[in-house]
Amino acid sequence: MEIEFLGGAQTVTGSKHLVRTSRATVLLECGLFQGRRRDAWAQNHELPIDHESLDAVVLSHAHIDHSGALPLLYKQGYRGSIFATPATRDLCVPMLMDAAMIQEADARHIERLIERDHADIEPAQVLYSREDAVGAVELMITVPYRRRQVVAPGVTCTFLDAGHVLGSAIVVLDIDDDGAHTRIAFTGDLGRHHLPILRDPEVPDGAHCLIMESTYGDRLHAPIEQAGDALAEVIERTFKRGGKVIIPSFALERAQEIVYELKQLKARGRLPNIPVYVDSPLTVKLTEIFKQHPDCYDRETFDLLNSGDSPFDFEGLHYVSDVEESKAIDAKPGPAIIISASGMCEGGRVLHHLRAAIGRPENTVVIVGFQAEHTLGRRLVEKRDEVRIFGLPYRREAEVAVLNGFSAHADQAGLLDYAESVRRRGKLRRVILVHGEPGAQAVLMKELDERGFPTVDAPAVGQRIRL
Repeated sequence: MEIEFLGGAQTVTGSKHLVRTSRATVLLECGLFQGRRRDAWAQNHELPIDHESLDAVVLSHAHIDHSGALPLLYKQGYRGSIFATPATRDLCVPMLMDAAMIQEADARHIERLIERDHADIEPAQVLYSREDAVGAVELMITVPYRRRQVVAPGVTCTFLDAGHVLGSAIVVLDIDDDGAHTRIAFTGDLGRHHLPILRDPEVPDGAHCLIMESTYGDRLHAPIEQAGDALAEVIERTFKRGGKVIIPSFALERAQEIVYELKQLKARGRLPNIPVYVDSPLTVKLTEIFKQHPDCYDRETFDLLNSGDSPFDFEGLHYVSDVEESKAIDAKPGPAIIISASGMCEGGRVLHHLRAAIGRPENTVVIVGFQAEHTLGRRLVEKRDEVRIFGLPYRREAEVAVLNGFSAHADQAGLLDYAESVRRRGKLRRVILVHGEPGAQAVLMKELDERGFPTVDAPAVGQRIRL
């Protein structure tokens, strides 16, 4: 038995891990690589997977860097089963459709810019259609948490709560191959303890191999309680300047967490009387799906919902779907808070808001999530003096505030604690680090080694590991 790492290895996007036994081939994740347009196209346009030999796909959660290539797999001919939790399946319906629509819209917008004598802009290409997205979703089979499901000959899957986003799962594979039994636990993206809305991550019993994400393997997060105070301070000083706060946000989970936090700040008198816009049709749709899955909530959020007080509504909050209303937000004078996708600033309406706000010193861009290399979000985190939006250069005058306390990923301490918990509850022989940049993985590997973990690997893309 072996695992081949096709993406999300020594990088944080494009997760794809192929598990091969003597009887079956199972793909863990099918995500899109995100980064510079040319690089993204080169790595995404053709999947390095023989769909005819693939028995099943198992999906940990709905984020596009984990699910976004499923329509491409469908386009290339795959018609087998895709296993996911019910909430993940429901979230993938609008998310994959939105991914296709954004590709089409951005390609049209850039084509218009090229026609207006911006010949130096690189054309955008479309990976798949909305029909491909629909086809991929129709292949999905839902499996509730903690129910064993046969997914391929000799391979059984169980989902445990990962506490990362709604419906996110730790994937436990029980594999019987050549007379031997192996249990693999794959974290997907591992959540943090005590985050609002969701339950804490669960720990599997008896794992022999742990495939663990390592996004923040080299750093610690500020306590989540401090993140709200930091956000309030940013909003207050921007309000005093008469500026707008632009929050690029992942449509799934992060946007809902920010809305929830703003609701708490308003209740404590920490939020000025200014309009708050959630300007993302996808976020609006996903928030409705959140309301349909209270079974995924932690006790506090569940009780709040049962009291009749929605966690995702408050006075002054406006959900925006209409294009004309979206355009009007930037033209309105005075302070405002604008939450918009995409989280890494690589597409979607947030680009239009950034273009309008970036050149004015009274405005603030608040980064609340991880920004991969070569994305506009990473360049904002680096506080570069000039950034390119839709291929055109813009001088950055706006303040940039980075608030890592909102991260839905476990930090170094959380990852180490989780690995220790898995080791205490099983016969752990190997830890494989994925979904992390080399620097973060090197630091985490050293920490794991010092704690006596026997074998720790951080494979590169294309590498195979035999178990």
